[in-house]
Amino acid sequence: MRNSLRRSRRRIFALLGSAALALAGSAALALAGAIALPGTAQAANILSNPGFESGSLSPWSCSGNLGSVVSSPVHGGSKALAGAASASDTAQCTQTVAVQPNTTYSLSGWVRGSYVYLGVTGGASTWTTSASQYSRLTVSFTTGASQTSAQIYLHGWYAQGTYYADDIGLDGPGGSSDTQAPTAPANLTSTGKTSSSVSLSWSAATDNVGVAAYDVYRGSTLATSVSGTSATVSGLSASTAYTFTVKARDAAGNVSAASNSVSVTTSAGSGGGTGFKQAAPYLYEGWGDPPNPSTVMNATGIKNFTMAFVLDSGGCNPAWDGSRALTGGVDQTAINQIRAAGGDVTPSFGGWQGSKLGANCSSASALAGAIQKVISAYGLKSVDMDIENTDEFENEAVQARILTALKTVKANNPGLKTIVTFGTSTTGPTYYGNRLIEQAQSIGADIDVFTIMPFDFGGGSDMYGNTVAAAEGLKTKLKSTFGWDDATAYAHIGISGMNGLSDQQENTTPAIWTQIRDWGNSHHIARLAFWAANRDRGCAGGGVVSNCSGISQSDWQFTSITAGFTG
Repeated sequence: MRNSLRRSRRRIFALLGSAALALAGSAALALAGAIALPGTAQAANILSNPGFESGSLSPWSCSGNLGSVVSSPVHGGSKALAGAASASDTAQCTQTVAVQPNTTYSLSGWVRGSYVYLGVTGGASTWTTSASQYSRLTVSFTTGASQTSAQIYLHGWYAQGTYYADDIGLDGPGGSSDTQAPTAPANLTSTGKTSSSVSLSWSAATDNVGVAAYDVYRGSTLATSVSGTSATVSGLSASTAYTFTVKARDAAGNVSAASNSVSVTTSAGSGGGTGFKQAAPYLYEGWGDPPNPSTVMNATGIKNFTMAFVLDSGGCNPAWDGSRALTGGVDQTAINQIRAAGGDVTPSFGGWQGSKLGANCSSASALAGAIQKVISAYGLKSVDMDIENTDEFENEAVQARILTALKTVKANNPGLKTIVTFGTSTTGPTYYGNRLIEQAQSIGADIDVFTIMPFDFGGGSDMYGNTVAAAEGLKTKLKSTFGWDDATAYAHIGISGMNGLSDQQENTTPAIWTQIRDWGNSHHIARLAFWAANRDRGCAGGGVVSNCSGISQSDWQFTSITAGFTG
């Protein structure tokens, strides 16, 4: 977003540069692995049903039930995979296989269609822009020191139509033949509870090779997975009885019998989630003729701003825009002015472009340390992770790193509220939005607000209707993932719009933004924001620019409307 007005979007041409860089980096990594390790002996295709000749998908699994086996067009044999990518789903198809640690593998496949991707989750990938006939993709990757499984994926791209894939190969030695399951964990007990969470502990299991993880179940639903012998299950409803068990799992995927069960009733609560409510338009000191925040506050009554953007200045060190000192500069001056006027700030980490901490910090603990520096510098009560683009949003390993880091800083800073902000379709979260929510649940990240960005999303002429539909789709996903009721799900939702004209020429007028605010108030959502206070000035016919909205409006009109959000 530094050199572009948009905060996010899936327009494919904006991704080509970063995808090419990612591919180059992956190739370099693969080469380094090949130099460091002996050649891959016993090379053979270890994928099952690689050419889909069985006539069924199994053991492949495709998102949104958008994958199917077809008889034409094929590359070899008589069958191939067809993935019907839609406007909201890339039709990702995956297969997980056993692999050996510290080993280089070669992944290949024949694909046909526009923007078809082949890769390994959390690692290297490659893609083709447009192929009217089958073309071959190849990429290599090296497994980690303790890695015993790898998830291979294929997917198309949003609104690019059906893609085809055939004769997929993963060449290298197969994984472990260990078939002995760990013993069952024992002495499961509850060590604490709140109105929305339960803390558990248990005695360690044993295994002939070693226990890799413990899976904590809420009834029959997997609630979270941890490496130690304690966990906190969050996202629960108040005054509700839950039953928990734990199973041990080894690196080969063998799973133990369940532990003893323990039943816990959560504490009574006031209902509807965390109680956190925030109206906080974005303010960016590095772009767009930044307004004096005191002026805006005095004119509108707004009390909070989302401060953009904290990035990596190198070595996993936080800085404003990746270049301005964390303290002592224009950003701190603005924050001091806001607080002097009785307001507060939520720094936003990430955004559409730039060198991001989530992607560049080497581990979740390192990322948590970087976030903590900002929390400590300003005594923060809340932080926002703006998770966008292919380096963070569309990288499931980086998603998990960010969520784990947020879980850590929340545990280390009692009362801290955590927000994640991400793109959406007109009907709700995309594939990667769904994965972000699912990973938040499995990690036990206890995120306070899931904020969608309903703009540059095909909203067209009905920005109110499509924004509401996207928020309702998010509510449905939160309910199904966390087991929440409507009120609790709404209370974990945020909306971050774009005032005036978007990059796609969607027009959110003051009247439409008022409708969106009123819908948010009536449904008691948690957060309302927009991009950005810098643009909250009229310039009818001015186009999409950094310091005004491109439409007719009074100065600070969107901020004034936002100030009326109470949740």
